[in-house]
Amino acid sequence: MMILQLILFCGLFTFMVKLGVGNSPLNGLFFYPKPVQKKVYELGLIERETVSKKRTRFMIAFFAVMAAVLILFICVWNGIHAFRPAYFQALLFLEVMNWYDGIFIDRLWVGHSPFWVIPGTESVPFVQTWPQVIRKRIILSIIWLAGAALVAGIVTLL
Repeated sequence: MMILQLILFCGLFTFMVKLGVGNSPLNGLFFYPKPVQKKVYELGLIERETVSKKRTRFMIAFFAVMAAVLILFICVWNGIHAFRPAYFQALLFLEVMNWYDGIFIDRLWVGHSPFWVIPGTESVPFVQTWPQVIRKRIILSIIWLAGAALVAGIVTLL
């Protein structure tokens, strides 16, 4: 059952990213490294203010939906209301999502799909190297230790 939930959770993650970028990678410019963003601004393809607004809207919706679904999985579907088991389940989901994002989203989907190439920026690297992915995922793994505690705290209040 947990594997099904993890698959659904990562599928929702992918759906949210696709929904956020729609039919143009410019809608997700905030995902790109700073050199790509700088080049896009120089080319006049989109304004900084527009990207900032899109980022804020996306991040609020993304975190709200992902947190709500995680809490529903733990609390409703799995029937967990105690802090410790809720913490470990939340940590599992957040860590799987973290590494899924780095490996499957960043390296595979973004790294191998022409959709993510912004015209005019082809010469600017935008896919993270493996060392960058690993470093970022380790840092986020540490951050998710606190995130899981927050989710478990909310679960115990419900």
